[in-house]
Amino acid sequence: MAIKFIMTWDIQPGKEQEYFEFVVRTFMPGANQIGLNLEDAWVTIYGDQPQIQVGALVPDMLAAQKILQSDAWHDLNTSLQEYVDNYQFKLVPLKGAFQF
Repeated sequence: MAIKFIMTWDIQPGKEQEYFEFVVRTFMPGANQIGLNLEDAWVTIYGDQPQIQVGALVPDMLAAQKILQSDAWHDLNTSLQEYVDNYQFKLVPLKGAFQF
């Protein structure tokens, strides 16, 4: 069963430009390279929710666990933390519709 990685965070104030450069140049290509098939990204415009939500697909839980245990994921995740606050992620079975 396909698994969806759901990641949420808020961009640190004053780091917006560096954040967007990191995401485009490093995070997205790196995530794809380790097997996270980025599917969607959402920005919260209004309300008390995380500013950013990113969804990625993996074929199954075994693939998800392999990614989470990899040095490449650790490096990407650690680098992302330099630009964001309130980071959270979860793994859920893919339902085929918007998932939060």
